[in-house]
Amino acid sequence: MEKQGWFKGWFQGGIRCIRLRQRFGLALVGFVGVLLFAACSPDQATSPTPASPTDPAQPSVLRVAINPAFPPFEMKAADGSLTGFDIDLINAIGGTAGFIIDFDEMVFDDLIRSIYGNQTDVAISAITINRDRAERVSFSRPYFKSGLAIAVAANNTDITSVQSLQGKRIGVQRGTTSEAQSQAIPNAKVRQTASAPEALQALAKGEVDAVINDAPVTTYLINSGAVPGLKLIAPPLTEEYYGIATPKDSPNLEKINAALTTLFNNGTYAQIYKKWFATEPPQLPETAPI
Repeated sequence: MEKQGWFKGWFQGGIRCIRLRQRFGLALVGFVGVLLFAACSPDQATSPTPASPTDPAQPSVLRVAINPAFPPFEMKAADGSLTGFDIDLINAIGGTAGFIIDFDEMVFDDLIRSIYGNQTDVAISAITINRDRAERVSFSRPYFKSGLAIAVAANNTDITSVQSLQGKRIGVQRGTTSEAQSQAIPNAKVRQTASAPEALQALAKGEVDAVINDAPVTTYLINSGAVPGLKLIAPPLTEEYYGIATPKDSPNLEKINAALTTLFNNGTYAQIYKKWFATEPPQLPETAPI
């Protein structure tokens, strides 16, 4: 009795399985037919192909190294957002060249290293174009004319030139051309700081006798009241030009230079310059003398 019941159940189960397979086969044939019809449909054949993620027309991300401690070129606003001349300029370049700008904040010393180490795509932070840096990275065409200047206390009458800095305490931002300039002064006692505002604050407190720094930055900090009681010694010690640093043979360099040229020609650069410096920008060379 148990064997007969087992056989009957097995036989009925087999019949159901065959019927299911038949139904599945019919459904599969129908599905294939729908696909063939869709492939032959005139509307489907002429529809555009969606853009792929690697479509060259799509904007690419530009990783931008920046040290936001050098007003008015790059700094933090009260709400923590990045602001400044360089911020406005690189965003304008991104809009012109089709880049999405992604900032990576770091200390100034690490900016150039991040470029030749391929950790970032470009660096913009009032970086002076000079021979030593140009051996490790490629620079854009100059986008700003600057120069080093000496700042002293407003009541100081002893320091009037670079020669009178011999044996003095000099504050500088670490890793900058200001540091290199101060180290050439005989018997100078050089104090390195992480940022230019720190060096100028040390001067305001009497902890150093003078500060060598980029003239536009020192002027901005004095005029804004951020470091009161200081003055600049004229004329500037040097003439320097800022550039945007990229890795050697970077495919982005040509696009950045083309965007800069467009911004110079269409008046956008002048608008940004006047926003931060309240004056017309000077003429800039296509290449910086180094």
